[in-house]
Amino acid sequence: MTQQLGGFSGTERSFMGEEELHLISVGVDIGSSTSHLVFSELELERRNTRYVIVKRTILRESEILLTPYTEDGTTIDAHALGAFINNQYILANLKRDQIDTGALILTGVAVQRHNARSIAEIFAEEAGRFVAVSAGDGLEATMAAHGSGAVEESEKTSGVVMNIDIGGGTSKITICQQGKALEVTAIDVGARVLAFDEDGKITRIEESGKFFAREAGVEVAIGASISIEQREAIVQKMMDRLREVIALGGVSESTKKLLRLPELTFRGKIDTVIFSGGVSEFIYGRESSNFGDLGPIIASAVRKEIVDIGAMIMVPNAGIRATVVGASQYTVQVSGSTILISPLDAVPLRNIPVMTPDYALNPDADIDRKTVSDATKIALARLDLLDASTPVAVSFAWQGSATFARLDAFTRGVVDGMGGIIDSGNPIVLVSDGDIGGLLGLHLVEEVKFPNPVISIDGIELREFDYIDIGELIQSSGAVPVVIKSLVFPGSTQRLE
Repeated sequence: MTQQLGGFSGTERSFMGEEELHLISVGVDIGSSTSHLVFSELELERRNTRYVIVKRTILRESEILLTPYTEDGTTIDAHALGAFINNQYILANLKRDQIDTGALILTGVAVQRHNARSIAEIFAEEAGRFVAVSAGDGLEATMAAHGSGAVEESEKTSGVVMNIDIGGGTSKITICQQGKALEVTAIDVGARVLAFDEDGKITRIEESGKFFAREAGVEVAIGASISIEQREAIVQKMMDRLREVIALGGVSESTKKLLRLPELTFRGKIDTVIFSGGVSEFIYGRESSNFGDLGPIIASAVRKEIVDIGAMIMVPNAGIRATVVGASQYTVQVSGSTILISPLDAVPLRNIPVMTPDYALNPDADIDRKTVSDATKIALARLDLLDASTPVAVSFAWQGSATFARLDAFTRGVVDGMGGIIDSGNPIVLVSDGDIGGLLGLHLVEEVKFPNPVISIDGIELREFDYIDIGELIQSSGAVPVVIKSLVFPGSTQRLE
């Protein structure tokens, strides 16, 4: 029943021979409006076949850089950005070859191909050690909710937590419950939809900035000046639209046009609100500088709006740094002998993103193929992986018996849900917590006749935002080693007195 086809390329370090690891990591967040870095030292201890992080010490948090652009206004100035990043290494007293691991997160225009390519060249030396995440609105919202502590707070209190991440171009709202990001949306409301120079003249106007200015009856143009009262009028129009979204009562057709993701469908009570993103620094009184945008005015307006929700406001783990989430840690686990890898050269694989669909398998019930497919699609969309060009690992907890009908419905449902990812020829990667890997893999090969490579392993604990390397078969044990790179989120939230 078991087919194992496929030494471990792994990483450059011999993890399994050490009881304690000290890794230097760097988290880098490059976005449309701002860019910054966090250098950390991670201490990990070996427990059985796994390493777990026991301490994270921040070595340096960079200053916040307004992302530099070339004269065309849409292309990131890679030379200026590279100079900033190199200087941060110097200030942190670190060299590139001292970095063991890291996370490079690209959002907004940084994701665009011409920008992503030039940015990748800046980090070419560390490329093999970095988890690179190109975050669209859905993933960025989810990551911000994890980084701010909203997800953790919802698990700790069993309440419903709304994370509102207000950045330069968009505001992202996430509903969190029972330790999960249930729903996300995003709207074109942000601090830098209009930007100003030291003399108060407009230097940047986004399309949404033009929209809100028209609504407020204010004329805007590059080089023009507008009064504080006019800026406040524009922000009030933004608040009118944002209020519709966070009130959870449905939005108007005109507001729907400003949404970048489907509107929220959650209609329950919000217990706690946590803010993150650049504007949160003003909301919580941690920043008073003038960055030449609408940030302080938005912060003042938001604090007034949130009172109407009746929820408690909490201080986040990380405000503007919520998306960068520190960096990644390494964990080593070993998948057992009840696995299937076909063909032999399907492994090793590196930096495979992990998703954890909510399959809600009932051990006493049949499995519905469409339900599995829908849950797979929802998970892909939440992590902006629907159009991924690389394999995606599907992590799940198997419940119940392994009858032919249940195996068939589950495997076919996963294949249906993966859509374009497997249509592009990528292998299917299944990672379960129980001894089911071999049966699932064999069913895919022999019954489903799945044409692509199949990697079905088990006995591995994963979570969303993990990235995994799967090594080759260890001949002596019939197992494969799995290196897990987990994004490290900050500590707990604090109540705002």
